[in-house]
Amino acid sequence: MTTLKQKQSLRQSLSPQQVIEANILQLNISILEKKILDELESNPLLEQSETDDESISTADDLEKEVEYDEDPDEYEPANIYENNNFQDRDIPVKAQVDFIEGLVQQLDAYKFKDWERAIAEEILWNLDENGYLTIEPVLIADRYERTDDEVLSILEKIQHLDPPGIAARDLQECLKIQLVDKQDTVSYQVVMNYFDDFANHRYEKIKRKLNIDNATLEDVIDEIAKLDPHPGKGKFGEESETVIPDLLLVQQDGQWKIIINDSTLPELNISNEYVTMLDKNDISTDTKKYLKEKFDLASWFIQAIEQRRDTLSKVMRSIIERQTRFFEGDTDVLIPMKLQDIADEIKMDISTISRSTREKYVDTPYGIFELKSFFTDGYIIDSGEEVSTNTIKDLLKQLIDEEDKKIPLTDTNLAKKLNSKGYPVARRTVAKYREQLHFPVARLRRKLAH
Repeated sequence: MTTLKQKQSLRQSLSPQQVIEANILQLNISILEKKILDELESNPLLEQSETDDESISTADDLEKEVEYDEDPDEYEPANIYENNNFQDRDIPVKAQVDFIEGLVQQLDAYKFKDWERAIAEEILWNLDENGYLTIEPVLIADRYERTDDEVLSILEKIQHLDPPGIAARDLQECLKIQLVDKQDTVSYQVVMNYFDDFANHRYEKIKRKLNIDNATLEDVIDEIAKLDPHPGKGKFGEESETVIPDLLLVQQDGQWKIIINDSTLPELNISNEYVTMLDKNDISTDTKKYLKEKFDLASWFIQAIEQRRDTLSKVMRSIIERQTRFFEGDTDVLIPMKLQDIADEIKMDISTISRSTREKYVDTPYGIFELKSFFTDGYIIDSGEEVSTNTIKDLLKQLIDEEDKKIPLTDTNLAKKLNSKGYPVARRTVAKYREQLHFPVARLRRKLAH
């Protein structure tokens, strides 16, 4: 039985090539450029294309030059997409994520195995602008074919990074993380065991269950109010202001042409000089092994960039076909659409779709949009029409942003205002959407507004 489990574990492990492909896919164009430059410095077999004949650019050429006991993985050279129509356009200024890179560097403090490091980076690249984890750990576990407990163990380590509260899955967990060093306090007990009561102002119930007086309760409220409900807010884009879109959309003869905006990236190939060394008999076994490893890494890296182009193009095409009204110019209308819908349509894993849409932007005639913004759940109103939950969330956010901060709106009052606008949403639904937007309850919004 033990032997069988070991064989299954080995069979389920991601190959080094798959890990590279996953890592490259999740990068936006700006970070990918930095990654390529770093790889050019660290891998002697990888080089920028030259115009002379000394560079090798096809897998067929490599096979002619080098003989192996087994054939190396094939790859195709990077294709550079011309972007003449967009070269002179001004690109709107938006925030770009550099904050994540700082968190990735913090991972060096942990002695992670390769697969643990890959999962840790996957988690970090799925944080939203408030620092919350936007993907279920079970999906990451499924993608890397690890157990839920293994992913949760890595997540717990990430939640100890700075700033406190990072990578939480909801507001309760965010506050709990910030109180982790105060587990013997009443505040921690409240957040851990009576958060729903606290959020809904059932203070008498808390006092009774914990046997505390009004003064202690006030101290608890003040301490929790001082915690940061948005640990990532304002930290994205501190070092960079401009977003460069990863895709460009142009209409030609009534059809959308998808352009992968990577024409500024260096075109890569394998160094002929080092490949020739591999075929020599007068080099040591260790040297040949080293060169072969670097050759494989270079080949996989080039192939991963090409795979990224293909995947982004397929995902974008599927989005266009589903969000027809939006791309016809009615940009206020999005039909409900989930990551799984695209995954099923183009026959890819849902985590691949998540990587493809996370921090990737598309430049359209209507403006620049993050790919993930096209995904939204559905909500059926009284007329039977299914509307995007994003529509309701946008209205909810607007109501909270415009409320009197001295007298913030309760969930009940928010529900009444949404109902008056034609959206019959229950108070509990409002509470759920408010938490998804990472807004605390009314009392805490008043406290945090100081």
